[in-house]
Amino acid sequence: MKKLYGFESYVQSVGVVNDLDVDGFAISVCREIGVELDHHKSRSFEELEEMGEALSGFDLIVAMSPASQRAALDLTRFYHLTVEYWPIMDPTGLGETRETKLNAYRQTRDQIREKLKSRWGAT
Repeated sequence: MKKLYGFESYVQSVGVVNDLDVDGFAISVCREIGVELDHHKSRSFEELEEMGEALSGFDLIVAMSPASQRAALDLTRFYHLTVEYWPIMDPTGLGETRETKLNAYRQTRDQIREKLKSRWGAT
């Protein structure tokens, strides 16, 4: 989002679980398009709120898995914000070789970029 649209919008990244480091394959394929994830930290919705980021302060949550959609809908049922579900392919566990794994991650990266562009326009 920041790569395509700059810092005009306030964006945070969270997931259903926060016990994993950012995947090395994700770091590699995002670096190919100039997005650095090396220092990115995985957080949960609860950790985001503990850091002082109230969910009620956001306008939109984009969920990229059924589990994250359920969590977002449950956590925000009393707030006036939109939860959108984008069915994005989960590349983890796909491919046998390094190159086939990277190709799966590239497909996911490109799906996300295309969804961003279709939602907020081409840059």
